Amino acid sequence: MTRALWLSIAVLAAASCTAETPTAAPAPPPTPAPAAVASEPVAVNPLLHPEQAAETAPAVFRVKVETSKGPFVIRVERAWAPNGADRFYNLVTLGYYDDTYFFRVLRDPHPFMAQVGFNGDPNVTAAWQAVPIPDDPPTHANVRGTVTFAMTSRPNSRTTQFFVNYADNSYLTQYGGFAPIGEVEQGMEVVDSLYAGYGEGAPQGSGPSQGLISERGNQYLKKSFPKLDWIMTAKIVG
Repeated sequence: MTRALWLSIAVLAAASCTAETPTAAPAPPPTPAPAAVASEPVAVNPLLHPEQAAETAPAVFRVKVETSKGPFVIRVERAWAPNGADRFYNLVTLGYYDDTYFFRVLRDPHPFMAQVGFNGDPNVTAAWQAVPIPDDPPTHANVRGTVTFAMTSRPNSRTTQFFVNYADNSYLTQYGGFAPIGEVEQGMEVVDSLYAGYGEGAPQGSGPSQGLISERGNQYLKKSFPKLDWIMTAKIVG
């Protein structure tokens, strides 16, 4: 065999024995980006925005107050005190008075009033204390059964607290801003039965401190004054 022929055979043999380069595996498809998740809207407590509670009350409306001692009904006459009636209507509509305590019930030795109006949440109380309403000229006396917003010695200081008169407290009218908004139409016996054992509030008496109620809400009242009666719900009923 010639050298040239031998070289040709060797080259062909080497080519036939060369391993085939494997084909590269296809790249995996890209992982799809996760679908965007719509963020849940943050619930806004309307009780923290009293500036939005600006509904005008009906000329006459009734509020059923369910208490720990039973129900009573307040009939509100807007003509008696328009600013007070409007505020009361908005507070009740929003559920402000649900789970609030009668923190000042003065019945012994002389009948006076049963007062309520601090929200259980101090943040809610603070929001409403910042937006008092203008005074209404009193058109009706604070006789037994009438319902009136509480106020301080300053004018235009009514916010959320109201009281039910236990007796003829007509002298309150001379102070200018104690304008009844309505009266208890049914269930005055329930109001008469509210717990009055703690008496006047601190510092004049040993009852609840309004300052501490503002700061701590129902937590303070439930712990320190467990016998107090409370409003479970207050609703517009017509």
